[in-house]
Amino acid sequence: MSEKSGAFEGQVAVVTGGARGIGRAIALRLAEDGAKVAIIDLAETGSAVAREIQETTGRATAFVKADISKEAEASAAVSEIEAVLGPVDVLVNNAGITRDGLAVLMSEDDWDAVLTVNLKGAFLMSKAVLRGMIKRRQGSIVNISSVVARRGNAGQVNYSSAKAGLIGLTKSLAREVASRNVRVNAVAPGYIETEMTAALDEKTRSALVDQIPLGRIGTPKAVADAVAFLAGESASFVTGTVLAVDGGLGI
Repeated sequence: MSEKSGAFEGQVAVVTGGARGIGRAIALRLAEDGAKVAIIDLAETGSAVAREIQETTGRATAFVKADISKEAEASAAVSEIEAVLGPVDVLVNNAGITRDGLAVLMSEDDWDAVLTVNLKGAFLMSKAVLRGMIKRRQGSIVNISSVVARRGNAGQVNYSSAKAGLIGLTKSLAREVASRNVRVNAVAPGYIETEMTAALDEKTRSALVDQIPLGRIGTPKAVADAVAFLAGESASFVTGTVLAVDGGLGI
């Protein structure tokens, strides 16, 4: 399930939250397949990823530091990217934060912060690129949801709600723009090798693995491969779908 090398040749792809982890893997994968990749992130390390892409692939890249949960910044970021790289063909809404805690103890600020970045940010970024995509009658948006959107997770009512909201956003938006040849899909990762999972003690890690039918934690590359498939021509007749990349955890 992957696009061949050069599948995104000449296209411009934007990855939010591309400074590390899954976002970095997605940015690298799309660049390897020919895309000019722009990274939007609040972390300055996004500039290092952009340099890495340019050095390893020779592709034109850009890094924009922006808070995508604010409409003015999201819109300005897209305008800046298009001025440098050209019209956006692919948007990957990957940016997200966590503020975990039991519901009875969760503050309103922690609820609002997660919903604002993870869900509102994806809406604002989609809105910022859609006018151009609709006008050109081509484009693809891939939202990064989560396995917890469907099965829930204690201590993550805010995160689970935001990721479930992304599925609703994906399906509704797909219906709105399909007639203009713009596709909207989502990927729902399970437990993936990130800085967070790397810090787990062996007992906790083993307990997580025991829940996964395939018996292992996934890699950022697995998620990036799924994104490349959904964003590319191989999935030209796929829209409004949610692709689970979770080792069977959501079965």
